Amino acid sequence: MPIENYKKKRNFSQTPEPEGEVERKYKERKPLSFVIHEHHASHLHWDFRLEMEGVLKSWALPKGVPQSLKEKRLAVQTEDHPLEYLTFEGKIPEGEYGAGQVIIFDIGTYDLIERKQEKIEFILDGKKVKGKYALIKFKGQGKNWLLIKLS
Repeated sequence: MPIENYKKKRNFSQTPEPEGEVERKYKERKPLSFVIHEHHASHLHWDFRLEMEGVLKSWALPKGVPQSLKEKRLAVQTEDHPLEYLTFEGKIPEGEYGAGQVIIFDIGTYDLIERKQEKIEFILDGKKVKGKYALIKFKGQGKNWLLIKLS
């Protein structure tokens, strides 16, 4: 989901969210970063974001990040976010897309093990969340994935 979708949904004169650079020459860096936001929108959920290809690939987690081995959680893919969102915290105003308080739940680095069209496997090293995880896309279900704790 291109970064343009992120920009189309927001009025940057109203929201404190980062607009992101207009054009970025992306050079992959190591280690890669991730962030998990606790998002108090119309329904409390968590936003899981992995740095890939110069953006943050993003999923909404209605019930949070799995903490137990083999625990599975629904992850609904959302639009890519700019890298500047790694450190974003703030209140998105009423009337704006995603209105509500956004708080960093965890932030850290990750090692990418495997990335295929329907599976992403990685090891998270955050302050709260650590371990091997996989995102597996549901067949024929568009944006729906499963986030699974593997170890």
